[in-house]
Amino acid sequence: MTSTSTPVLVVLGVGPGLGLSIAQRFGAAGHRVALISRSPARHSDYLAALSAKNVEAAAYVADAHDHDQLTRTLDEVRERFGRIDVGYYGAASLDVAMGDITELDATSARTALNSVVPVVDFAGQLLPEMRERGNGGLLFAGGLSSVVPMPSLGGLALASAALRNYAITLHAALQPAGIYAGTITIGGLIERGDIHRAMAGNGDLPTINPDELAELAWGLYRDGTEAEAVINLLF
Repeated sequence: MTSTSTPVLVVLGVGPGLGLSIAQRFGAAGHRVALISRSPARHSDYLAALSAKNVEAAAYVADAHDHDQLTRTLDEVRERFGRIDVGYYGAASLDVAMGDITELDATSARTALNSVVPVVDFAGQLLPEMRERGNGGLLFAGGLSSVVPMPSLGGLALASAALRNYAITLHAALQPAGIYAGTITIGGLIERGDIHRAMAGNGDLPTINPDELAELAWGLYRDGTEAEAVINLLF
C-alpha cells in the first residue's frame, strides 16, 4: 500500500525541460510526484523517466487556466496520493503580447496580467492544507525581464514582474507560518525545453541545464530562507 505520509510534489505545466528536472530532483529527495499538463501526449515519456529513477509518479490532464478543471484534478491528486506538500507552477503564459513596451495597449496589458491569475489560483488551492499542517512550499519560475529592463518583451515583461512580485510577497507572508514560497528568475534559454527546441540553431542565446535550475529550486525549498535565485546569463 502506498504511504500517505510521504511528501508529494505537484508539477503544473510539466515539460521536458525544467518541469521534468524539478520532478526528478524532488523525487530523488523522496517525494512522490504528480504531473499535470494540458496534453497527455508526452506523459508516458515523463513517467518512464521518473520510474527509471525509482520515483513514484502519476500524470493528469488539466489546463491551468480552467479553474474548475484544475480543482477537479488537484482533488484527484489528493485522492491518489493523500496529500500535496509542494507545488511548482511551470505553465506557459498564453497569448501574452511581445514587442516594444511603448506600444503596449490596454487590451494587451490586461491579457498579460490575466496570465498571472492561474498562478494565484494554483497557490490558493494548495495553501489551505499547507496551513493546516504548518509546512509545505510553492515554487515558481519567471524571466529576467522582471528585474532587468527589456523593452522589447512588452507584455511578457509585465507578466514576469507580476509573477515575481507575487512569489516574493508570498514568501514574506508565509514564512512565519512555516510555509515556503519562492521563485527562480531566469535569464537564458533552458536546455531540453520546448522553446530551446524551437530555437535550435540560434547560437546567440546562452543556455542552462534544467538540472542545475532544479537543484537551485530544491535548495531554495530545503533551506526556506531566500525568496529568489537569479540566474543571469544574458548581461
